[in-house]
Amino acid sequence: MPIEPTIKSRPVYGTLSPQKGTEHLLIADAEGAQAILDLAKAAPEGFFSAAEIVFIPRATGDRYVAALKGLTPARFYEGPSIAAALPRLRQTLATAHVGLRVYLAGTEGLMGQAMQVALEAGIDHSSIQTEHRGSLARRVQCVHCKGITEDVTTQPVTCAHCGLTLFVRDHYSRRLAAFQGVCINAEDRSEQVPVEEAFP
Repeated sequence: MPIEPTIKSRPVYGTLSPQKGTEHLLIADAEGAQAILDLAKAAPEGFFSAAEIVFIPRATGDRYVAALKGLTPARFYEGPSIAAALPRLRQTLATAHVGLRVYLAGTEGLMGQAMQVALEAGIDHSSIQTEHRGSLARRVQCVHCKGITEDVTTQPVTCAHCGLTLFVRDHYSRRLAAFQGVCINAEDRSEQVPVEEAFP
């Protein structure tokens, strides 16, 4: 689903396209794989021989795995979760050379966390491309307990850490790679607030 550019704090996502570089690191989750496959149609010969693909299938299972492997990247990693892939990403970036280009595709949760790791490793912002594909689910930080709740699709949501009922604000923190959640019934915790799907 496309992201409407209505939230000023939210990053602006583009469309992946092959760039000149000595190495290419492509990171995607779920439907983000299709963005890599679309990029491949425009990639010059030899592009993937200097590329590593990190893919987290999530609910897509093995739908994209064979096609991504079929691009014959120099390295391919299939991870069980974003959290499991981040240490590998840190290691890859710690040994990267000048000229590395980074491509991020899929959910905001993946792109935000991978962007943090890349920037911490000293990758220049201009060397990173992003493309949103798939779910609009949000990564939400509870402003009260500071816990992160992943893949939030409802408004409000129950904090996975402290159990408060949180209103998910339209404020995105790039530092945290998360939206902010504030207690919606702080005056009266017994108040039941209707829950509805808001971020499919």
